[in-house]
Amino acid sequence: MNVTTARRGGLLSTERRTPPGPDPLPLSQRRREALHLDIARAAVTLFTSRGVTATTGEHIAQAVGISSRTLWRHFPRKESCVRPLLTAGLDAAVAALEHWPASIRLVQYIESLQEHPALATPDPAVLDLLRLARTDPDLRAVWLQAHDDALPVIAGLLARRSGGRPDNLDVQVHAAIVNSALRVGAENFALHSASTCPTATPHLLRALRLAAQGLPY
Repeated sequence: MNVTTARRGGLLSTERRTPPGPDPLPLSQRRREALHLDIARAAVTLFTSRGVTATTGEHIAQAVGISSRTLWRHFPRKESCVRPLLTAGLDAAVAALEHWPASIRLVQYIESLQEHPALATPDPAVLDLLRLARTDPDLRAVWLQAHDDALPVIAGLLARRSGGRPDNLDVQVHAAIVNSALRVGAENFALHSASTCPTATPHLLRALRLAAQGLPY
């Protein structure tokens, strides 16, 4: 999992903050990531307007201005085209946890980020995608797989925090709880409050508070 730092949208962001100094990513990789996000956004727009079933890979490729052959070189099926939007937000969450001070608990740390620029307006494309994933099983599978792929990364962070090992059962269960809280909090915000609340932070905090009741962090 490629951990990046979000510029906006916090745990639902898809934009990477440009670090000071030279960009550590090669130009080819940056172009590849930009193309993947363009494809993902086009896919969400078409899925929302036409429906997932009625949208083809050819439609997505045409919307981006690439050939179908190029599209399939990057993604194995049309539903997987949205994955970059989902993994970028998870990368932002993990990047935030990388800076979690040892002196404070998890919920306190997340609360301290409420005024951070990275927790501004969530990305509308991600919110649309989470709404679609509620009823479309193939998109839901992509969303759940993104979280499953993030699980060992979160376990590694908690292991360093506790001095344990990532394969320790306690660490793995704690990582699963944190991971699920982030997922459910994001879904709850997208489905119920995105139209009335400018930020997902309260929903994520509430989910993490509930999860942290049984966590030693």
